[in-house]
Amino acid sequence: MNNSNSKNKNLTTTNTAKDLKGFYLSYYLSPTFYMVGAAICTVFALSFFFSVLFFIAKILITLLVFFTLIDTLFSISPFQQQQIHYYIKPFNRGEYDFGSTLAFVSSPIKLVTRRFNFNNSQIIYVYPSYIQMQKFSLQGVSSNSQIGSKKVRKLGNSLEFEQIKDYVQGDDYRTINWKATARKSQLMVNTYVDEKSQQVFCLIDKSRNMKMPFEGMTLLDYSINASLALSNIAIQKQDKVGLISFAEKMDNFVQADSKPMQMEALLQKLYKQTTQFKDADYEALYAQIRGRVKQRSLLLLFTNFESEYSLQRQLPYLKAIAHYHLLVVVFFENTELKKILHSSAQNTEEIYIQTIADKFMYEKKLMLKELRANGITALLTTPTQLTVSTINKYLEIKNRQQL
Repeated sequence: MNNSNSKNKNLTTTNTAKDLKGFYLSYYLSPTFYMVGAAICTVFALSFFFSVLFFIAKILITLLVFFTLIDTLFSISPFQQQQIHYYIKPFNRGEYDFGSTLAFVSSPIKLVTRRFNFNNSQIIYVYPSYIQMQKFSLQGVSSNSQIGSKKVRKLGNSLEFEQIKDYVQGDDYRTINWKATARKSQLMVNTYVDEKSQQVFCLIDKSRNMKMPFEGMTLLDYSINASLALSNIAIQKQDKVGLISFAEKMDNFVQADSKPMQMEALLQKLYKQTTQFKDADYEALYAQIRGRVKQRSLLLLFTNFESEYSLQRQLPYLKAIAHYHLLVVVFFENTELKKILHSSAQNTEEIYIQTIADKFMYEKKLMLKELRANGITALLTTPTQLTVSTINKYLEIKNRQQL
């Protein structure tokens, strides 16, 4: 036992360790958060000092990943120190639970076996990948660069105040600052510039409509990725970004801000979001926006309507939101229906299926027209093109100064 303790001092770990009857085990994971698609390296430092030389220890590493049990088995001989590295790659955001480690010490002929349970569990947080955000950030920056163009400062009457200056002939009398005029004993006017820092909110629907899978990801996954990429570009353009997620009740609210840590705050809220199995409450969403979003803002609503009836149920609340803010409703085109529609029918049943698919596709176009007819900006896109389409719509609104 003393021999074991002397050698344990050389081990550097960041997790709990045990020394149990001549067997020492520790393991560590660094850092405690990763990105989707990045390899997670888990390091086990093992020391085995049983007095009975022919005993062999077998280490069973139990990993619980989204309720999937993965067992990995290693062996170590007596009077041996060993460091084991193994890698896993997460393909989903969320929390990965690295559970307890079991050590089975047995004789070569398996007559005697003893189990040691090391309670060294640890949770690893997996965030959406930054790769997509970096990929699309170039699009936002390049949209501002025009060779040979000259930036002209435009004066306006927006709410963004710039400075107080002396009155000169031609200034608008409505901008006279009477308090400053009284202090200076000469006419002073306020000057304004076009408001640069505008509020952008991503509204993410987490109801059952967003659970529909496409190419291994749900509509909610696509919406989260698009929201993060869009938020990253909006911050680069000096806009304030915020977040509201909702289902049958309001879930997360992040106040719009452009501070450097805003992206981390959004990641913390979004990395473990899951869809619910209930309908979204748009009345509660409207109340939340009216109560907490005071300034006119750009609201991008990521949702999905599968029928015209479902849209008509929520249309009064969408119109009410659009009365106070610039609302963009982003919903999804069913790519599976498009595949059916473009396939060749071989029998009567397939003709019926194509007819139904055509009906649903036509309903999507009717919903798009219905939203636009009620003064609501709408965007119908495929899940794979969601990020590109959303960013293009945001840049279009910025260039046209619609907000």
